[in-house]
Amino acid sequence: MNQKIVSLTFGALCVCGLSFSQIKTTKKDTLKAPDKTVSVQMDSISDGKLLIEKEIEPISDSLSLRTIEDLQLASEIDQKWLDELYSNELFDSIYASVTDLKYDAVDYPELPTDTLKARLHKLSSKTPFNIEYNESLESVIKSYLKHRRNSLERLMSLSDYYFPMFERELDNYNIPLEVKYLSIVESALKPRAKSRVGATGLWQFMFATGKQYDLNVSSYVDERSDPLKSTEAASKYLAKLYEIFGDWDLALASYNCGPGNVSKAIRRSGGYENYWNIRPYLPRETAGYLPAFLATMYIFEYAEEHGFKKYRPEFRYIDTDTIHVKQTISLDQVSELLELPMEELQFLNPSYKLDIIPFVEGKNYTLRLPRHAIGKFVNNEANIYEFVTNELNKKEKPLPQLFDSETKSSYRVVSGDNLGKIARQHGVRVSQLKSWNGLRSNNLRIGQRLTVYRTQPATSAPKSASTSSSKATSNSTVSNTTKTYKVRSGDSLWSISNKFPGVSIQNIKDWNDISGSNLKVGTTLKISR
Repeated sequence: MNQKIVSLTFGALCVCGLSFSQIKTTKKDTLKAPDKTVSVQMDSISDGKLLIEKEIEPISDSLSLRTIEDLQLASEIDQKWLDELYSNELFDSIYASVTDLKYDAVDYPELPTDTLKARLHKLSSKTPFNIEYNESLESVIKSYLKHRRNSLERLMSLSDYYFPMFERELDNYNIPLEVKYLSIVESALKPRAKSRVGATGLWQFMFATGKQYDLNVSSYVDERSDPLKSTEAASKYLAKLYEIFGDWDLALASYNCGPGNVSKAIRRSGGYENYWNIRPYLPRETAGYLPAFLATMYIFEYAEEHGFKKYRPEFRYIDTDTIHVKQTISLDQVSELLELPMEELQFLNPSYKLDIIPFVEGKNYTLRLPRHAIGKFVNNEANIYEFVTNELNKKEKPLPQLFDSETKSSYRVVSGDNLGKIARQHGVRVSQLKSWNGLRSNNLRIGQRLTVYRTQPATSAPKSASTSSSKATSNSTVSNTTKTYKVRSGDSLWSISNKFPGVSIQNIKDWNDISGSNLKVGTTLKISR
């Protein structure tokens, strides 16, 4: 959302004609920026205590332990939550509201002016921001309460995941914890949000400014979308801005438009240093930036008084942990092997642009998983990487134009769709959908046409078939159109899919109308149709 293009060097400020000595502190509190960087341990959030409260079965056996079917209603709620994670609606609406804020009086009798004044005074006494009542701020607060209630409730649910990690990083750099609300104004808590000028991530860093604060961007990875790394970078940036201005209101304004534009506004105002006095001289977006931030802070702090209902997300940040990858691995491979929704993995790992976690010497790229999946991954790590290696070593995949025309279909994107959902419907992988349609991101638009190919395994094993394929054939029968497999003791969907090249767990589920993961010994499964 912002245009963080201005360097924070002493020279840059001098070019604007404003020396450090010209910027005076008018604050009630003075918070000193930290003298040194505080290192952040990202690999474990539980001091090594995750592993593991009970012995965990290998993947091939653990599936048989699941005997409780999911509730349809709960499953539908989960899907709506996952759909929400990748909706850009909130980001687009917030971006529009900040750049075009209206300050007309709003009729909202549920919040009397006297009550608002008292609450703002109390809020101001608890924070280093100058939260003083004025009619413009009242207009924004009442407008949000009247017109953005549903959006704010959804953001409150998302905040349960993000705010704990934000607060930890902000505290490390002596940044007021209320700055966490800035991420809502910046990105609507969308880690892959991108503004019209290219600012990206929860904290909306431009490419150059991100590089300045060690947020690297490559073909595979955009660390501006990494929640932890981008929050650390934002904290460093804000600490430097406060060091320059000595005022948190001005620091936030300069975070949006750059210190040079703030210094120009100070000069054009005749030397005023209060944000509200220089606001008419700031860029239009920045003029609405602080009111939007303060209105968001007020509503979140007084959410209960205004009757907001916060729905708890599927998991909290503390319910996740990371694993350092030892080999390049894709999120759809992890999704298939650990039987986790693709959207959930994308939400937890938003910095991987192509849904692929690369392995690069000297880099520590991590896979973030729900806690319940950590043990399963660690306990089967060797098998997982062997599976990934085998997939890599398989014969070259045919190009889309070489597929049999009968396997090709077209799908029209409808409201609520995402790549993971469409992939599951067609029994293919997200990476395949991206490859077939030349997609470099997860963004879809309603009405968009996607090409989908059915990936059917061969009806007879090739001469160069692997040992696992030979074993599978010995336990299966083949017709012109269908290959079948009889479930044996110890089998799981994962182990069976691994015996048939080109067959995924989702394929087997779709072909056999399987909703869960349980398999009964002796059941005959269709492997192709």
